[in-house]
Amino acid sequence: MIGVTEKLAKTNGLLGELCARYDRPRSAVKLLAVSKKHPADAIRAAHAAGQCDIGENFVAEARDKQRELSDLKLRWHFIGRLQSNKTRTVAEYFDAVHTVDRLKIAERLSAQRPHYAAPLDVMVQVNVDTETTKAGTDPTSTAELATAIAELPRLRLVGLMCLPRPSQSLPEQRQPFQRLAELAGKLRTDSGLAISELSMGTSSDLEAAIAEGATWVRLGTTLFGARPGQAQ
Repeated sequence: MIGVTEKLAKTNGLLGELCARYDRPRSAVKLLAVSKKHPADAIRAAHAAGQCDIGENFVAEARDKQRELSDLKLRWHFIGRLQSNKTRTVAEYFDAVHTVDRLKIAERLSAQRPHYAAPLDVMVQVNVDTETTKAGTDPTSTAELATAIAELPRLRLVGLMCLPRPSQSLPEQRQPFQRLAELAGKLRTDSGLAISELSMGTSSDLEAAIAEGATWVRLGTTLFGARPGQAQ
């Protein structure tokens, strides 16, 4: 079996190839290692190989890992659906949140962010496919929400995030990412928002995301293998 160190090196090589293919500097695309359901030892191995940005979906699971890995300098990103009763923990122990889609959640994060900590980096999750069962704000409501978040004192609005419906072909995969990138440009131009990050792209649609301007790609299976209980 290939270890985390080898997978990380292979993944970084692939990111370099894709950036070159789409005429983007390698430094423009950052790798977020998604460690959901994987043990703390896997994160430790990734850190030893140079990976410092870690993405987690579940608050309780993440806190257990944070305690076990407290000797490491890691940057923790929350990328799951955030409930109101979990905002205090996220505000206190995470460095970034990619999935803010309601003003209530943003207000709680701002109020609960410790005064001694830097402002919490947040991204607005956009429901680019406007699916009724999918998390994220409607594209037509994004400007209003983003503007309100930018005014909160303990948050720093940095960008947008999306998780589109699965598609098989590269052209189909590119379309929702293109819509998110265009929306970000519109927010900068029309609303004057200083946002620069696009969190989009997973192991299944990585090339499409990079082609359309992703600055964060969220990779789990590619780095850590199948999650326990996940089909191989």
